[in-house]
Amino acid sequence: MLPPETYITNQYQNQTVAYFSMEVALESAVPTYSGGLGVLAGDTLRAAADAGFPMVGMTLLYRKGYFRQVIDAEGLQHEEPVEWDPGERVHETNIRVTIQIQGRPVVLKVWRYSVLGVRNHSVPVFLLDADLPENDEWSRTLTNSLYADGSTYRLAQEMVLGIGGVAALRALGYRRPSAYHMNEGHSALLSVALMEEMVAARGDTEATPDDLAGVRSRCVFTTHTPVPAGHDVFSGDMARQFLGEGRPAWKMIESSFIEGSLNMTALALHCSRYVNGVAMRHAQVSRSMFPQYAINSITNGVHAGTWVSDPLQRLYDEYVPEWRRDNQYLRYALDIPIVEIERAHGEAKQDLIDVVAERNGVKLNPSMCTIVFARRATPYKRLGLLFSNPDRLAKIAHRRPVQIVLSGKAAPTDYGGRDSIKHVHEMAETLRGCVTVTYLADYDMDLARILCAGADVWLNTPQKPYEASGTSGMKAAMNGVPSLSVLDGWWIEGHVEWFTGWAIGGAESTSDPSADAEALYRKLESAVLPMFYDRAKDFASMRRSTIALNGSFFTSQRMVDQYIKNAYATADLR
Repeated sequence: MLPPETYITNQYQNQTVAYFSMEVALESAVPTYSGGLGVLAGDTLRAAADAGFPMVGMTLLYRKGYFRQVIDAEGLQHEEPVEWDPGERVHETNIRVTIQIQGRPVVLKVWRYSVLGVRNHSVPVFLLDADLPENDEWSRTLTNSLYADGSTYRLAQEMVLGIGGVAALRALGYRRPSAYHMNEGHSALLSVALMEEMVAARGDTEATPDDLAGVRSRCVFTTHTPVPAGHDVFSGDMARQFLGEGRPAWKMIESSFIEGSLNMTALALHCSRYVNGVAMRHAQVSRSMFPQYAINSITNGVHAGTWVSDPLQRLYDEYVPEWRRDNQYLRYALDIPIVEIERAHGEAKQDLIDVVAERNGVKLNPSMCTIVFARRATPYKRLGLLFSNPDRLAKIAHRRPVQIVLSGKAAPTDYGGRDSIKHVHEMAETLRGCVTVTYLADYDMDLARILCAGADVWLNTPQKPYEASGTSGMKAAMNGVPSLSVLDGWWIEGHVEWFTGWAIGGAESTSDPSADAEALYRKLESAVLPMFYDRAKDFASMRRSTIALNGSFFTSQRMVDQYIKNAYATADLR
């Protein structure tokens, strides 16, 4: 165990930004994430470490992870717990804190993981663990599984993150961070902890409007979902039972009730002085959902050093050696010879081919156009849009062959998402002999890195306007992979037809499934495949322009810089 005084790694602890997220993707072997939200959190912390910016992460330690996905021969998803030993990947500290949940004490142990940046600056990430003998049996399970079913379990977990996280910061020596960044509404209860600290400091028992102003001056909130079901809501009775009506911050909590229920997004909005969506379009949609709040936009980005394939990293090191320190240098990828980019992509594609062969026993053709779709499997992502008309797809592939690789997990209770995976397996059988279709199970960081780099075309087909951002296409762009995507989320900002990829359909704000399917087939038939097979040099040139235009901009380095300048810089230190 490390002595407490070593936890604060820089002299700026009073200017540190405390970044709270229910999930954080640190590495594949640390199963504390489920998908895009966690990957975004991890990339944010990695970018802060690269910049030498004083930030500290707070999340939970999930002893059973999210789940390991197994797909059987019929295409049915099965979930298995993740087996891992936290002691092999994260460091145990001697810090313990106690919070009250449902009127009973719950003791939390703090673990630490260090994110090391390109200049050797370290950003600590602290993980809270309730599996202690001091706790009762139910309380010990609270940090077992990420997003486990059951609203009582979820609310208790969010109390651990928000209230327990603030208590842990204090025990670790972080007395007065300059800002608290809530990454999605799961961490909104940290505002309760901050308010009650103020009340306790003056020896009072009830919060005042000045306390609320003090909380707002210190909180930043990023909302990630335009899907109503994505916002956590708990019944009023449950909130009273778990949080308690007698607490000093109860009036603030109750002010965030919508139709008698505690809405965590509303609580976070109410308690933040700066709020942002994760793309230009997403901010517009969020303002329509919550018109009484000012919602800005900071478009997401991804961490270049994490997501660029090894062959391309070597190429960038040779031609633009400053790219790791300053991602904007990827703009100068325009000076890299096309033949070198094609060679590096060929190596990355072979890695993808090898993984598909090893996992699924499917042999892909290295000279064939490979389309990859890898997203969370949920209905609005429209995993099956490409297979809307299998006869049409087969006819297109008869003229110019195509092979398709898909991946993604469905939430255990998302039956529509589970059905979409099964549908893909049925389509793979229907198209056998015409189009090779294969689905890779257990999508994680390691697999994502291979898929994003090895694809020839990155496919994205969300139902408008439900794509908040969509960072997978950004990862592909950094590897010179153009996107074929519906104009929603980040792609509205990144799309330049024939230079960074292709749009499916037009700029309409809502989706027509039949029209989108027709537009997808038409673009494949008339643009994407002819360019790949008949104008190979132009396709290679587009790889290069994709890196230069999108790879250089949609970075977590740029994103964190915008947070520093627009969200954190004006925080009121109290």
